Amino acid sequence: MIREAYKFGLPPIVAGILCLALGSHAGWKWAGGLLILLGLFVFYFFRNPDRTIPAEPGIVVSPADGHVVEIVDELLDARMGHRVSIFLSIWDVHVQRMPIAGRIADVVYRPGKFYAAFRASASRRNEQNIIYVHAPGGTLVFKQIAGAVARRVLCWKREGETVALGERVGMIRFGSRVDVWLPMETEVMVRRGQKVKGGESILAKWNLTA
Repeated sequence: MIREAYKFGLPPIVAGILCLALGSHAGWKWAGGLLILLGLFVFYFFRNPDRTIPAEPGIVVSPADGHVVEIVDELLDARMGHRVSIFLSIWDVHVQRMPIAGRIADVVYRPGKFYAAFRASASRRNEQNIIYVHAPGGTLVFKQIAGAVARRVLCWKREGETVALGERVGMIRFGSRVDVWLPMETEVMVRRGQKVKGGESILAKWNLTA
């Protein structure tokens, strides 16, 4: 469980209990019940389950739970690569994990819009954190992208930190998108529409001898 859950989940639960305890009208009872359900959902949303990280060498794991909505080749910083985009609904785990082991070369915050995260334009125009990771095979880039409901992207890592495969790296609140940009030397192992799990699903394989 993420500690922030208490900040967002306890107030509606407390308010709901007060409505049930002090309100004699049926409307207060309904309001109290709804507030308690809202608080319980917040605690559910902020869940942070352990994952079994694969040990296979040269793999890239999914940084997030969700569905693959796009796989395209595109230029990033004048380099061609594969972009895999994952959409997170409000029902998915929203803690992101490191797709590879390496060193964080840079974390860039980019303000932007809050379009629906399943739209392709969200990759370019929405608020996001862009994380550059140097690994033995080259540089991987992944983005934490806010959505129409998600209004805050949180990165718990900083430039210069060494990170392990599958390590928790951040969180996006309430529905969002994660993009992973991979060099052309990698082989994408997922397909559009596939359900993936952060830290467990193999997203791609990296040719470390290329």
